[in-house]
Amino acid sequence: MNSSRTLTAFLLAVLAVQTGLSRPAQNTNSKSEESFFPVAVWYGGGKVRAPMLEPVDATSAQHWAKDLDQIKAVGFNTVKTWVDWATAEPRRGEYNFANLDLLLRLAQENGLRVIVQVYLDSAPDWVGQHFPDARFVDRSGAVIDSQAAPGFCIDHNGVRSEIVKFLAALSAEANRSSALYGWDVWSEPHVINWAEFPYLENPEFCFCAYTQARFRGWLKAKYHSLDALNAAWYRSFENWDQVQPPRFPTILSYTDYLDWRAFIEDKLAQDLKTRVDAIRSMDTTHTITSHADAPGLFTSPTDGYGEPDDWKMSANADFFGTSVYPKHSESTKPWSDLMLASGLDFIRSAGHSFQKGFWIGELQAGQGATGMRIAEPVNAHDEQYWMWQVIGHGAREIAVYAWYPMSSGFESNGYGLINLDGTLTERAQAAGRTAAVIARHSAEILSSTPESAQVAILYNRLSYMVGGSQPSLAKLENAERDSLMGLYGAFYEQNIPVDFVHPEDVIENRLGQYKIVFLAFPVMLSRDVADGVKRYVQSGGTAVAEARLAWNDARGFASDVIPGAGLAEVFGARESVIRPADKVQFLTEASSALPGVPPHTAISGEAFEEELEPLSGGTILARFSDGSPAVVKKGEGKGSAVLIGSFPALAYYREHDANIQHFFLSLAQAAGVSPEVKVSGSGTSQVEIRRLVGPGKQVILVFNHASNSADLSLAIQFPWTIREARELENDQPVSYLSSRGQTIFRKRLAGGEICLLSIRGS
Repeated sequence: MNSSRTLTAFLLAVLAVQTGLSRPAQNTNSKSEESFFPVAVWYGGGKVRAPMLEPVDATSAQHWAKDLDQIKAVGFNTVKTWVDWATAEPRRGEYNFANLDLLLRLAQENGLRVIVQVYLDSAPDWVGQHFPDARFVDRSGAVIDSQAAPGFCIDHNGVRSEIVKFLAALSAEANRSSALYGWDVWSEPHVINWAEFPYLENPEFCFCAYTQARFRGWLKAKYHSLDALNAAWYRSFENWDQVQPPRFPTILSYTDYLDWRAFIEDKLAQDLKTRVDAIRSMDTTHTITSHADAPGLFTSPTDGYGEPDDWKMSANADFFGTSVYPKHSESTKPWSDLMLASGLDFIRSAGHSFQKGFWIGELQAGQGATGMRIAEPVNAHDEQYWMWQVIGHGAREIAVYAWYPMSSGFESNGYGLINLDGTLTERAQAAGRTAAVIARHSAEILSSTPESAQVAILYNRLSYMVGGSQPSLAKLENAERDSLMGLYGAFYEQNIPVDFVHPEDVIENRLGQYKIVFLAFPVMLSRDVADGVKRYVQSGGTAVAEARLAWNDARGFASDVIPGAGLAEVFGARESVIRPADKVQFLTEASSALPGVPPHTAISGEAFEEELEPLSGGTILARFSDGSPAVVKKGEGKGSAVLIGSFPALAYYREHDANIQHFFLSLAQAAGVSPEVKVSGSGTSQVEIRRLVGPGKQVILVFNHASNSADLSLAIQFPWTIREARELENDQPVSYLSSRGQTIFRKRLAGGEICLLSIRGS
């Protein structure tokens, strides 16, 4: 569970979907297995916190079995246990899997399934003794001696070889048990994890000789020749051995920095593949996953510890997932409903790009505690709400962290589902009841996927890199994240599904299902992505971009014309001048391109006014207060493109001005986006609808986020005639009305109530 510097940074700032209908095809041929939804709780045997393990003795079987009896009786069908390298291979080539073997045996006797979490960051001391040059190295040259963590650098060939051998032996051992359900081979991936270095200023990893050599290999594959690298980096290397990662910024160029960050992303994805392949070498059956410490929406790719790209990680495992801690002790306040929904849709979207689902590797179980930083208590409703949110976003597994509270360390007595003395809590019973409902309806849930989105938002990691390693966005703080969440929120609040898309989705022409794609804070864009946006528009889509579109290219070079990369012609305008402004506002023109938005409606932007010069075919949709063009639209091929000369998505997140939301919704409406659900009734402004859609059936999840009651009227147009409608939890029939091709459900929802409906068609 993460209390790392990475999670701290994003929480202190506070503030898939699997499109196939079952688990990956190679994982099972069993029909019953395909309908099994694992709802797990973390339990490693006894009360020792992960990644540590309790020594096995003559009493272990008895008291572990008692714990497993209670876990099953509460309602869970799976446990997530763990193996740490230090304990399991205390001497080179001598494996000790006693804890795992006992847990698997007891789980099998109890009818529970087991997911195995693997910890390599907890490395045995003999690794450092055999490979003394395998220690992590900071960019300052500081060498990190492992203190049980963070282990040793996998870029060292000897370390990598030992890791592969260990994982293969572990895989062979666990695969002997029929209780085994799957693997999580990397918890919260970073280059370096579970260690803090307060004596270092802005640490960055890894600068050991082996990572540097691997980086040179990556550069050779990209540039092919030293001359090409020298030209890109503005350097004059005479041989490849002279090439090193950049350690500090300079004014000449930061292409070297961009390459280093891209390499780290690729390295993490390839390191995940190494782990997956090692397990797969002895196990061709079970699901293999990994999970991030938080969805990438909330983190920065510039982090010196190495932040993974969720899309690249998803490509290299059966599933990729995330930890979810809405009441973490290091957060200034609990996650909002928007934050939880956007984070889940983000990680879902990463899997969706590869027709995969996602797993929740860790879901908060109890009150957050880090020393004397103690968060708000976690109650029974929290646990139920978080679990159903995860289901509503299309997850294919839930692992609640953890059964017992942390028994030691700086998180002592935090994050447990039950009390440390073994007594149950109300939240444990609520989580168990929810787990039991999910299990009863697992076939229905697993054969359905979240409602398809017509709206997409580009997640572009390059935009975080403007200025290189200089803090160039300090005045705007988390502008990228807040822009993405602002756009997402405008549609989320109207129950309009949204996907996040990756640059590779654009490049590979995977945008066909979307009627509109938003490019929020698009200040750095590669030529390949720009070309993909152009193809999307010409094929009939609508692209909406904010200010300074493709200002910098993927090398960090400024474009001659802004928008760059040939997009000025696509969007029908170019930047004339840009001005910083404390208060940004533009006024709409009368236009059919903005249905429902009256002329002279004031729309807020943020930080800058980018005066636009319309080009051939460009039509002005709005003007700044001085009369200069602020928004321009152009028809291009079968589609259209809209350029906005400020950052209204950022403004919406921070100000929540209804006019901004209306503006975004109007653009979507003009592009043909039509909501498939309609919510009305008094007190329903904070009602959220999630739908899981399958052949001839739907699961509808209704969340009343308000503390007051709501008189809900929910109108949905189904593609078939309803055969039956029942409540998911108690299997009671649900009444409904049919009117003008729509089905209408009415219900009075109490404050905070969750309503779950199962609808079947004929």
